[in-house]
Parts: sequence; structure tokens; C-alpha cells
Amino acid sequence: MKTLSKLALLIPDGVGVRNFLLGNFLRRLDSSTEVDIFHVISGAALRSIGSEHGKNIHWHELPPYRPNETALILQTALGYAQMYWADTMAMRRVRNTPARGTFQQRVLTHGTKALGRMSAGPLRMRLLDRLHYAVAEQLPEVNHYKCVFERIQPSVLFCSHQRPSIVLPAILAARQLGIPTATFIFSWDNITSKGRITAPFDHYLVWSNHMRDELLRYYPNVRADCVHVVGTPQFEPYADPDLLWSKEEFFSRVGADSRRPLICYSGGDPGTCPEDQEHIRVLLELIRAGRIERNCQVIVRPVPVEDGRRYDRVRASFPELIFAQPKWEHTDAGDWSRVIPTKEDIQFLANLTYHCDLNVNLGSTMTLDFGIRNKPVVNIAFDIADPPIFGMSLWDYYYFFDHYRPVVELKAARPARSAEQLADLINTYLENPELDAEGRRQLVNMQVGVPLAESSYRILDALSNVAGPMHRGEAARQGRLARVVAN
Repeated sequence: MKTLSKLALLIPDGVGVRNFLLGNFLRRLDSSTEVDIFHVISGAALRSIGSEHGKNIHWHELPPYRPNETALILQTALGYAQMYWADTMAMRRVRNTPARGTFQQRVLTHGTKALGRMSAGPLRMRLLDRLHYAVAEQLPEVNHYKCVFERIQPSVLFCSHQRPSIVLPAILAARQLGIPTATFIFSWDNITSKGRITAPFDHYLVWSNHMRDELLRYYPNVRADCVHVVGTPQFEPYADPDLLWSKEEFFSRVGADSRRPLICYSGGDPGTCPEDQEHIRVLLELIRAGRIERNCQVIVRPVPVEDGRRYDRVRASFPELIFAQPKWEHTDAGDWSRVIPTKEDIQFLANLTYHCDLNVNLGSTMTLDFGIRNKPVVNIAFDIADPPIFGMSLWDYYYFFDHYRPVVELKAARPARSAEQLADLINTYLENPELDAEGRRQLVNMQVGVPLAESSYRILDALSNVAGPMHRGEAARQGRLARVVAN
């Protein structure tokens, strides 16, 4: 692997902090590599994270991006264009959401949807991309990054997430200067359930061959040789035995009985899983009634982005419920980009997935986390409200999404479409934990694709291969060429 001389790193959210600042990624760098990190971390969290890294790491606050009205309209229309063209199940759900807000906001939503519908095709989206970038390049944030990059001279600019618009000015500035850019595809559902990638990256780092095929299918303008299969550092802690506590220590830490089965309920965010607290109530009622056998215990881990207050009533009714609020710093509650993880939480999650007997969730990425540990997973697929909150059953709403359909087809997890079925599935899995182990193995191999411990090495190898140390004159020449080609 070539040595990176200077790396610029964009970290626009807390998950990027977890994947690239708190794990192995920076530790795998050569000691001579200079790293400039552009981040959204608050003061206290930054001091904690920064104290663990050497003098070659330089920290820069990621400035806000304030697109003008034209840039915002084009950006939003591009998102709708991608959703109309790709036309996946999840995208249909998003684009069909009724317009909300003031009269002016509703008019804007209808207008951008109409423009997106008219632009729904590879060639038309590329033209709209060019127009969007041409408008955005005139904004002062782009010139800010040009000045910074001319000073620090990075050999590659790497972004930890492909979608936040806050990174667009930096990518446009790098393109003008001829600095190679790369992004990491944030999650297994992002290509098929989200809008368009926000910026003109040169290279794309993906989890698996499966994700590579998805990217090339839904972004036909991306060249195959610019897509690099690297796995994901998200799961690297699961390959580190030094993070694990003994069973007795883990159960003692959470206040559980190590002689009884422990079920983990993984919460989702309130917008996508608004009935989590009621599903937990059903689970606990089944245990109290003896319908779920073996005197099970339940530990709830809410999604890190929320504060957990919506679980207060069920906690009061069931004091035996164990509650494990993720140890993330909430600088702006409800905003993923401003919720910052801690090393303590990474270790706790590694132990939670290792020591729990079974997981229950509603179509969550935690299906992969527990699948990596070869732990059975039951998916919630029944509603509490009548009529259902989403206007259709949870089963019909979530479990036919493109990214989650293989979970069901491989039987990597089994859906509980009623409270009775939830009890039956939990009892069956506790009796035979190896049931569906092959499905879990196939799902992990398909979605993750790379041995867990190798991801940071592969990412750095890919970045080293695409980096080019450029002299200022060469960078300027390539930047002029990029603008000519784009226009």
C-alpha cells in the first residue's frame, strides 16, 4: 500500500465520527501522514477525541452550508428525480409523502417534485446536476474551501457520508483544484431508499459487491473502476476480542441475571418506529403472562439520536425492564449530524450484541449487528394502532424495501406479524439458537462482503491508490479541465 502524504477528511455527522475517528481508521495511517479533519464535533467531545490522536491531526470546524434559493430548489429537485427514476419501494414512500408546512413551503414541494419528475432519467439528471453545481460553485463557501485546500494541499479528500449537503462546497472546491475526491456509502439502505448522492465525487467506497452492483445500477454515470469494495468500519469492533467483558461482568453492569435469557429490543427513531414503546409493552406483557418461556429479561437500547423519554411510561409500568441509553453526546437532540458517539458506547454495543441471546427490532440495521454475532433476530411486523399509523400494515410498509427484502428471503430474521407469533418465534429461537444460522451467514456475506477486521486497511489502500500528490500548477490545470468538461 502506498503511503498517503496528506489526507483531508470530511466528517459531517456522528456516525462518521464512530466509523472513522473512534475506531481503527486513524490508527492504521502511517505516522508521517498529515490529516486535516473537517467536523461537526462540539467542544467537550472534540477535546476527548482529539486527545487520543497525535500532532499530525489538524481539526477544522465544518462551516454551515447556506445554499441560495436556486441551489436549494435544484438540490431538492434532483433528490425527487432520483426517486422517480430509480422508483424503489422506499423511494415511492418518500416521494408520495404529502406536502406539509406553510402555503409557500407546500408550493415549493410541489414545484420541486414536478421538476424532479420531468428530470427523471440519467441524461436529464446529469444536466440538472451540472446546473446545480454551476450555481453552487458561485457561493462563498466554495471559495472558503479553495483557500483552505490551496494552503494544506491534500492529496485526496475523503467524505464519510455521501448525502449531507454540507459537504458539497468542499467537493466542488476540490474539483476546481484537481484534488481527487472519494466518499463512503453510509449505510446498506442508502442507495435504494434515499435521494440522490449530493456531490460529484470521483470515487465511491462501498461495503460489498452487492452494494457495488446497486450503485452502478442506480448511478449509470459512475465508472465501475471508480467503485471500491472495502467493507465498513462500522462493524470492526466486533472483530476485537479485547473489547469484550466476561458474561458475568456484562450482566452485572446492566443489572441482569446471568442465569436467565436476555432479549435485546433495539429501538428505531420516532419517525420510522413510532410504536416502539408499545411493542416493548407487548413483549413484556407476554413475558409476565408466561407466554414467552424461560423467565426472560429484556434490555432496551433506544436509537442514539433520541433521548429515550418516550419509553418513560412503559418503564414505570414494568420496572423489571433494563434500559440502556446509548452514550452519545446530544448537542442537538433529534439531529443525527449533531449526536456524537463515545468509545464507551462502542464497547458497550460490542458486548450487548455478544452477550444477548436474541434481538427484536423493526427493520433495523441491528439485524446485521446481531447477524454478525450469529444471534437470532425477530422483526416486529404488527401494528398497535387501528388503523395503522402509516396507512398500511408494518409488514407491507417496511418489509418489501429493496435493502430489507433479502433479510426475509434468506430467513436471516423472521417477522412476527402478531403478538402470538412474537412469542412463538422467541420461544423457538431460545430453544434452538442455531435455527436460521445459514440465512444470517448469507446475509452478512452479501451485505458486508469483507472480513470485519480488514475494512480500515482496505479504505486506506483505496484512498492511497486514488490519491495523487499534486503540485499547485497541476491541480489548477486539472481544475480548469474539470470545469471545461462539466460545461
